[in-house]
Amino acid sequence: MKARLIAVGERMPAWVAEGFAEYRKRLSHELPLELTEIKPGVRGKGRDDARAIADEGVAILAALPRDIHVVALDGRGKLWSSEELAAQLEQWRMGGRDIAFLIGGPDGHAPDVLARADQRWSLGPLTLPHMLVRLVLAEQLYRATTLVAGHPYHRA
Repeated sequence: MKARLIAVGERMPAWVAEGFAEYRKRLSHELPLELTEIKPGVRGKGRDDARAIADEGVAILAALPRDIHVVALDGRGKLWSSEELAAQLEQWRMGGRDIAFLIGGPDGHAPDVLARADQRWSLGPLTLPHMLVRLVLAEQLYRATTLVAGHPYHRA
């Protein structure tokens, strides 16, 4: 199984890029992780935020391969502990499909994106910068793979 992270936003700060690259490298054998960046919709004075969200949604959906399990990161999604994420990972592997994790723009996902999602996952009630979410997601996926493999990285 392979994973794809489709995220609105470009040009991660160096510290985020370095951290993401480190976990991507660690995941390369157990869960190869590919990053697809989506250009943010145009926002600002005199701009329509709804149009920006819709444009981002169209681009996210266009980046999705056909037969892929989709997990949208969404503040209204289900909360998973690291152990529950590891159990989800095992279920996804048993399903035999690749998986895509979607990170929306500053105003969240378009309704069409949420409708396409097979699952919605919330990292918790905190508001996190979207670039940081990439790093947290990669680390949690690595943690889940180590839990499944019985590796001592996770110390509960």
